[in-house]
Amino acid sequence: MMQITKLDLGYLWVKRIVAIVGVIVTSGAAFATGPMLIHGHPAYIVLLVATLVLSVTVAVRSWSSPVPRTPVHRGRRAVQAMLIATSSLVIAAVVWLVPLSAGAPALAAMKSDGTVTVIEDATEIVMTPTGVQTPVGVFFQPGARVDARAYSAILRPLVESGHLVIIAKQPLGIAFLSTGAFATARAAHHPVTRWVVGGHSLGGLVAATDAETFAGAASDPVVGLLLFASYPATNIAEVNVAVLSISGSNDGLSTPAKIAAAKPTLPAAARYQVVRGGVHAFFGDYGPQEGDGNPTISHNQARAEIAAGSVAFVNGLGG
Repeated sequence: MMQITKLDLGYLWVKRIVAIVGVIVTSGAAFATGPMLIHGHPAYIVLLVATLVLSVTVAVRSWSSPVPRTPVHRGRRAVQAMLIATSSLVIAAVVWLVPLSAGAPALAAMKSDGTVTVIEDATEIVMTPTGVQTPVGVFFQPGARVDARAYSAILRPLVESGHLVIIAKQPLGIAFLSTGAFATARAAHHPVTRWVVGGHSLGGLVAATDAETFAGAASDPVVGLLLFASYPATNIAEVNVAVLSISGSNDGLSTPAKIAAAKPTLPAAARYQVVRGGVHAFFGDYGPQEGDGNPTISHNQARAEIAAGSVAFVNGLGG
């Protein structure tokens, strides 16, 4: 009788180990994500649950089934190798996609009061002024893997100035998976007749694309683009839209050199504001970010400067 080969036994043990790692990693990711499991886009919790269920199923089956006594067919062995590699990539993605959760200033800004009403659902945060609302609204795309709530404190002054503000909740925290979000919001909020689209970091790339698409719309056009430590992925220099680019002088990710290099891709009339001593993570409230620079200004001061510049820009586009 033919005996199982060492290679086949190795595949079996690798499958068992990957399944156990999957259970541990998904459980740890859920714990690390914390309240974001409820407050984030549901795509991540779906990914976590699916990965956990599959990992548990494979672990139970691989450990409870007897070791095969005959060699595995070469074709089946190739399929096993592909499944193991795919599973490993999914588990790695689960770890990488753990979101950066909102901090205290942002969470405080999420509360409704006499001037601002905050409504949150699975795909967006809507902040509405309780008083007179201008016809200019703001739609904002977060940076990669950042809790949408992290931008509520820095954007709330816009709402207090009379502007509707919508913050997108992106699937898996990736702006490129939320490219249709603005079109959906634009159709749903009819009191707004002109829009400013904005975004932080990767979110700014998607915002720039929306500006290019909707700047010339016959109704509810985009009239402004607000970039937080960001720049377009394509050349939008000929797009008829007002632009404000706010960046940090100590940003280690969207560095001053990158911001300067992208200037030819923006309209010639674009305005630039530099927060001296500011870093990438100061454009939201979600804690420090890997690869970022070292700040020489307080987060509170940076937030105040960014918010003030944003309010002045949006107010300047008319009521």
